Amino acid sequence: MSDAYIKGASGDDWEMVIGLEVHAQIRSEAKLFSKAPTAFGALPNSQVSLVDAAMPGMLPVLNRFCVEQGVRAGLGLHGRINLVSVFERKNYFYPDLPQGYQISQYLHPLVSGGEVVIRPEGGEEMTVRIERLHLEQDAGKSMHETGDVSLVDLNRSGIALMEIVSHPDMRSPAQAQAYVRELRLLLRYLAVCDGNMEEGSLRADVNLSMRRPGEDLGTRCEIKNLNSIRFIGQAIEFEAARQVELLEAGESIKQETRLFDIHTGETRSMRSKEEAHDYRYFPDPDLPPLCLTQEWVDSIESNLPELPQDKRTRLIRQYKLDPYDADVLTANRDNADFFEQVAQGRDAKLVANWVTGDFFAALNKSKQSINESKITPESLGELLDLVAKGDISGRIAKEVFVIMFESGTPPNKIIEEKNWKQISDINALEKYVDDVIAANPDKVEQARSKPQLIGWFIAQVLKASKNQANPKIVSELFQKKLNS
Repeated sequence: MSDAYIKGASGDDWEMVIGLEVHAQIRSEAKLFSKAPTAFGALPNSQVSLVDAAMPGMLPVLNRFCVEQGVRAGLGLHGRINLVSVFERKNYFYPDLPQGYQISQYLHPLVSGGEVVIRPEGGEEMTVRIERLHLEQDAGKSMHETGDVSLVDLNRSGIALMEIVSHPDMRSPAQAQAYVRELRLLLRYLAVCDGNMEEGSLRADVNLSMRRPGEDLGTRCEIKNLNSIRFIGQAIEFEAARQVELLEAGESIKQETRLFDIHTGETRSMRSKEEAHDYRYFPDPDLPPLCLTQEWVDSIESNLPELPQDKRTRLIRQYKLDPYDADVLTANRDNADFFEQVAQGRDAKLVANWVTGDFFAALNKSKQSINESKITPESLGELLDLVAKGDISGRIAKEVFVIMFESGTPPNKIIEEKNWKQISDINALEKYVDDVIAANPDKVEQARSKPQLIGWFIAQVLKASKNQANPKIVSELFQKKLNS
């Protein structure tokens, strides 16, 4: 279900209208309003300050670094940084919210506007508009044990979040998934969020409504806390089909918050959907308005890295890469940097083939990151130079690469120890060629009428020379002898 329109049982077309609210945990060693640590995987309730636990008389103190990270994200999204923003109290009552309210931003967010350019799989490039980015604190976590027992872990209470709210510009699961991928990539490039969805560092709420093409917007339902790009697609598919079935049966859609059950692949009702007035927002009396200077914002902007979209465009232009290779390389900032270091002064397409092929395959198999590998940009470049100079064949290079990956040994040393240097001496190669011709007179006659059989002769020489023969010279020798 990758298209914008789906067909109901009646045969009518229905259009999805999708907007996302992404909660991204800010990379910070302290929480938004306290100095409590934020490490993942700590023992329950071991990273809770008096502020996080809402002890009486404890006042929040804003973490300047978290504000800086929010500004970086806003600039990366090409949004407008509001020099004055306001923290407000969002009132609701859950056991994992000890204050009885969440400190967030509503009327006056840190960032207004912005955009994310996406290219869904099998689709065309499009722009998703950003409505706002605001800062807020996370709630704790309720842990439902067997029976009637529930426990509360407040380690996440007070963790700094950026809530990034899109406009309802998406029309398919594929577009929503591409948006989250691209947004996560951008946040990782900016080093403001690690994007580890499995750890809860990035979560998405999907707002979905259905309408017949050209009609007004329908009633939306919100699917909360999706922590996997795959689950985002599955949840949208199920919820779209559920809403269409109800609408075609003449029923109305209830505006509500729903949860996605990963075991059944279905959404289920959680509670009625609240409106802003239900939360009774009002400015937090313990926190004055957040006032920034344009000079400070400009200093942050001057230190932004090259962003993914810009890097893709440059790699295609500068290195003549195709869009697919550029997408693969820019999917990780370290991977792109590694490629560029190797590509300096070399055939960029050849480098891209090696990096995205053999190298990435070896990394995936060993479950290593590119920074953990024993192969450096310098050593891979040396290997490719040896191939370019004709010192070793491409086939031998692959065997050398395997040893390099496992041991970190320089390629020259491996070739010397294994005696794998390519044979390019014509007299030595001519003896191999003559031996193969003498042993296969019937093939020689066939090759004179079928030149493509030369490949078979070359393979025999490579086998006899243990892949050390220079295949280009061998091919020239065979052609010369068969034509004489």
